[in-house]
Amino acid sequence: MARITIEDCLKRVSNRFLLAQMVGERVKQIREGSEYLVNSPKNEDVVVALREIAAGKVKIKKDTDTKNTQDTVNEPNESDEPDEPDESDESDES
Repeated sequence: MARITIEDCLKRVSNRFLLAQMVGERVKQIREGSEYLVNSPKNEDVVVALREIAAGKVKIKKDTDTKNTQDTVNEPNESDEPDEPDESDESDES
């Protein structure tokens, strides 16, 4: 079987970062017990994932959840500021 290259996969995926994310997720699925989608004996899981992507067997699932990013960012408010020590908390050194 011919060697798989990143360029073969980039014909199916828009950029290298997305490709890396897809490969990582697919390798995780394979290691959790998912069956191979292509015949690739004696290959590492990463190579199998790349072959599956190059063959068009693995697609990106579009997330339809349109969450606002402000919901996930925890902005500080007045109650998050540290309390100033009370005078009664200080010990007298006599």
